[in-house]
Amino acid sequence: MFIEREYQTKCEDVIFEAWKKFQSTLVEMATGCGKTIIFAKVIKTMAPKRALVLAHRNELIVQAKEKIEAVTGLSCQIEKAEQYASTNVFDRSPVVVSSIQSQISGDPMHRRYMRFKRDEFGVVIADECHHSTSASWKEVIGYYLSNKETKLLGVTATADRSDGEALGQMFQSCAFKYGILDAINDGWLVDITQQFVQVKSLDFSHVRTTCGDLNEGDLAKVMEAEENIQGVCQPTLEAIFGLAPKTLSTVPVPKWREYLKSLNKVPRRTIVFTVSVLQAEMCANIFLRAMDGVEWVCGETNKQKRADILKRFLIGETSVVVNCGVLTEGYDNPQVELISVARPTKSRSLYCQIVGRSTRTLPGVVDGIPTAEERRKAIAASTKPFCRILDHVGNSGRHKMISCVDVLGGHVSEAAAEAAKKKAMDGGKPVRIMVTMTNAEIELERKKAEAAERARIEKEARRSHLVARADYSSQDVDAFGNTSKLPIAKRVSRDGRAFSDKQCKVLRAAGCDPNKVAYRQGQAIIAKQIAKWQAEKEARAAA
Repeated sequence: MFIEREYQTKCEDVIFEAWKKFQSTLVEMATGCGKTIIFAKVIKTMAPKRALVLAHRNELIVQAKEKIEAVTGLSCQIEKAEQYASTNVFDRSPVVVSSIQSQISGDPMHRRYMRFKRDEFGVVIADECHHSTSASWKEVIGYYLSNKETKLLGVTATADRSDGEALGQMFQSCAFKYGILDAINDGWLVDITQQFVQVKSLDFSHVRTTCGDLNEGDLAKVMEAEENIQGVCQPTLEAIFGLAPKTLSTVPVPKWREYLKSLNKVPRRTIVFTVSVLQAEMCANIFLRAMDGVEWVCGETNKQKRADILKRFLIGETSVVVNCGVLTEGYDNPQVELISVARPTKSRSLYCQIVGRSTRTLPGVVDGIPTAEERRKAIAASTKPFCRILDHVGNSGRHKMISCVDVLGGHVSEAAAEAAKKKAMDGGKPVRIMVTMTNAEIELERKKAEAAERARIEKEARRSHLVARADYSSQDVDAFGNTSKLPIAKRVSRDGRAFSDKQCKVLRAAGCDPNKVAYRQGQAIIAKQIAKWQAEKEARAAA
């Protein structure tokens, strides 16, 4: 049974409010928070106006069709490749789900989108709309929106693009934002554990930057090196089986399979992201030497074979899928617990998409629970209390690689985020990154407060010392003769340490109140006063 969440209802409301002012609007929502459910509800509200959903991947098209039909009860037809949606008013479906590639196919005068009338759809949905700044998307969307009554809704987990292309070109407003940090705090997604693995042979310093991210050709050459493949696979295997870092270093490589099998552990469901097809194949081959249930996919993998692999992965027959450019978007598998990022990136949007493959809660864990605190408790008590992200790092040179700190760092200062990242990298062990950042912020605030207090004490000390220097010669008392007539008062220093009676007498003789000087400052004044008296006494004896 589908249970709508509070933020989803709010999101739907603000979309329609935005459409009162604008023809187009955008929703940015973390992976796993139900973007498809939201636009399915919007489509149902817009009925009987017909809806068109545009996407760029087959998985997104299939997912959208299944979800819309399940949530709304409306029938959907697919417009893609050899599949055609009806344009006949008597038998056409309320919803069409189409690939952008099919829409734009044909020569400029006979595009496939021209099969549909400009005013045929009341709403157009652009799924994963961060791609919509490309020429093909612009042309297709422009055709439908030439009818001013047609509304456009874009949905994405990552509105920021690494190449700097602004989505403001396509969308007039952003109606709603709900980020990964919000969703974790509200108990809708699992917490994230980050682990940095230092691979000494990894060197990205010479890798060029293209469109805001690491050049894929340069990066592939680095990641395909055999030494780096090994540096990625060993810590990933250790994480898959819940072993401490470097455990397998004590086991001969030919014995890895025997050792791992002897543990009788269920391997964590894992996705490995690679930069090239060759790297994906090489990683999969190394994993297969150590364990069963490993497969790999890429964009060239036969669609049916890919579907079969992902089905086996979903039901647990396959434990590890190594992929190149396939599972970054539109893949929904709540069983995924571990992500191994074997393709470092400077792109926050790409990294968010990668991390989002593992942050979903297990089915039935949180829905129907009324409060964030109760949902977080339910997640903690489940068999998937958190996900783990494994980042493989080396010499990054001038590049700033994205990590979970950059994704979750919004609740702390930049200094705290960097301190947490350094601690995690230096330790090399899994850490709860939000807790680590929060503790780093607390530690920085403590140090800041201590520094302020030291500055205040030093300032007060300087002021007290000036007073002492101005007044200490106003009385001439022989402390050695115990003839002081000054009244006995408190004998505790300003910082709480006690002076002896003799020390108090000398301080008062020097014109200082023992209560108003720090203990160490008082000692200095006493030494100076005694030295003065001693010199005077020697001068009198010599006269």
